[in-house]
Amino acid sequence: QILLVESGGGLVSTGDSLRLSCTASSRTFESYIMGWFRQAPGKEREFVAGIDKSGRTTDYADSVKGRISISRDNTKNTLYLQMNSLKPEDTVSYYCAARCRNSIATKRNLNDYWGQGTQVTVSS
Repeated sequence: QILLVESGGGLVSTGDSLRLSCTASSRTFESYIMGWFRQAPGKEREFVAGIDKSGRTTDYADSVKGRISISRDNTKNTLYLQMNSLKPEDTVSYYCAARCRNSIATKRNLNDYWGQGTQVTVSS
């Protein structure tokens, strides 16, 4: 039982940075494993980053490692994705996900709840 709303997407230039946010409506936000996925039209939704309940353990896709940082603020019921050195290939919709388990899931179908997505466009 959780509602997720992403924000922070927009139009940027190559090399710029963005911070995406995912605000969760939940009485027990701290009990969820959280993650970020992304999807382009006609493509599969792919894993970007995951974070455990406390925020101490993170996991990243190889394609974004070094440019992406996931974090969470349990006092604000908010998940973040800091993106640096953005490339045109990052021009997709980004989704946050919540998982009712004790480990980060890199597969889409292993996550239980999803936000509606926020669009990121990186111009060349």
